[in-house]
Amino acid sequence: MTIDFFTDKVILITGGTGSFGKQCVKTLLTKYNLKKIIVYSRDELKQWEMAQVFDDDRMRYFIGDVRDIERLNLAMRGVDFIIHAAALKQIPTAEYNPMECIKTNILGANNIIDVALASGVQKVVALSTDKAVNPTNLYGATKLASDKLFVAANNIAGGLPTRFSVVRYGNVVGSRGSVIPLFQKLVKENSSEIPITDPRMTRFWITLEQGVEFVLKAFQRMKGGETFIPKIPSMKMTDLGSSIAPNIPQKIIGIRPGEKLHEAMCNREVSHLVYEFPDHFVIRPTIEFQNKIDYSMNELGEKGQSVPEGFEYSSDNNTDWLTKEQLLSMI
Repeated sequence: MTIDFFTDKVILITGGTGSFGKQCVKTLLTKYNLKKIIVYSRDELKQWEMAQVFDDDRMRYFIGDVRDIERLNLAMRGVDFIIHAAALKQIPTAEYNPMECIKTNILGANNIIDVALASGVQKVVALSTDKAVNPTNLYGATKLASDKLFVAANNIAGGLPTRFSVVRYGNVVGSRGSVIPLFQKLVKENSSEIPITDPRMTRFWITLEQGVEFVLKAFQRMKGGETFIPKIPSMKMTDLGSSIAPNIPQKIIGIRPGEKLHEAMCNREVSHLVYEFPDHFVIRPTIEFQNKIDYSMNELGEKGQSVPEGFEYSSDNNTDWLTKEQLLSMI
């Protein structure tokens, strides 16, 4: 076990039975000497299944919904760090059930903030998405609102010690709902075609392991109020399809409700707020806090540089592109 930042700490993961949560728990148990990990989620079956895999005295499982502030109050007693991963993420589902998405992604985020402040939690890192930038769908809009809540929470905290930051990244290779497992399933079933929404479409890609490591590093880097964005590669969806299913024809089916051709993680409207570090970007808050913070250097002593005016980090103007071999290696 590593003796470091996480030693003897209690970490609570909302939505902890999801793809990210499982990988995060695996990493934390393997690499760090934590006191306790609390998985907070709604599905008892998924928690039971997870408990069969992670048989460790440091594990705790807490049935609860982020919409339920009383239950959150019970779960957060003695918690040092929170990773907020719970969200309704399916774009079409959110379009057809907008209020349900709002209740979980916005009101649930606000509950996390209120209880974290009341419970004396040290640090909170909230997971965001590239779809929160210039959102064209409800899911992205709710995540943008959630991001704004977590950033502003540092101002609301006043003299309290709790600090909040956001981590934003792109599509996760192999996660639930990802197109990659769908393509692999179609290959196994000897499907006659692979569905592609649009031949021009591009996306950012990151592995679960990379996402987890970046989030855990954010706890060490954060001052509070910043949004962390990893530098990760892009790939055209047509190239992704031909990499996984090289012998199956592709059928263009059209963009689904709320989808975009390309995703951005830093848009040009906030370029004056962006610092570039060797392996990531940081967006400083649009609002001023009572104590002015220099975000060009993080808590690990890493230094960043301002980006040029009009800079945009988008999946179609990325300088790092996945090859077929790299994608298959990630999978």
